[in-house]
Amino acid sequence: MRLVIQRVREASVTVENAVVGQIGPGLLVLVGCAPTDDEAALSWLARKLVGLRIFTDDNGQMNRSVLDVGEQVLVVSQFTLLADARKGNRPSYAAAAPPAVAEPLYERFVALVAAALGRPVPTGVFGADMQVRLLNDGPVTIVLDSPGS
Repeated sequence: MRLVIQRVREASVTVENAVVGQIGPGLLVLVGCAPTDDEAALSWLARKLVGLRIFTDDNGQMNRSVLDVGEQVLVVSQFTLLADARKGNRPSYAAAAPPAVAEPLYERFVALVAAALGRPVPTGVFGADMQVRLLNDGPVTIVLDSPGS
């Protein structure tokens, strides 16, 4: 699994001209699932995500997590994160889990993040054509892969 984590002032995801998920300040998390992802990897990534100290403290240092500051998290599936574009000009998506495998992994990851935060987590719509809007804060962007990736 690969996460692209962006600290945002606000973010939203729209499907067919309807906003399906939105947050104010917090984290926008793009998620790509691999066929080798398992419960241990999902749990590790969820704990790591909510514990990442990428929000500033009173001294201006990035020393607080999304849990510490009480901000929101918006999670959006994005299989293209696992693209391999090293050969030729057409990326290969062979490393991405097929939808039948990826969707339950994605849903389980969202549930683990919600449990760790103690509140619901807005999302996009798995497999849909989505438009994602965000106002980056910093900008702070972190790429996080599951252990062993």
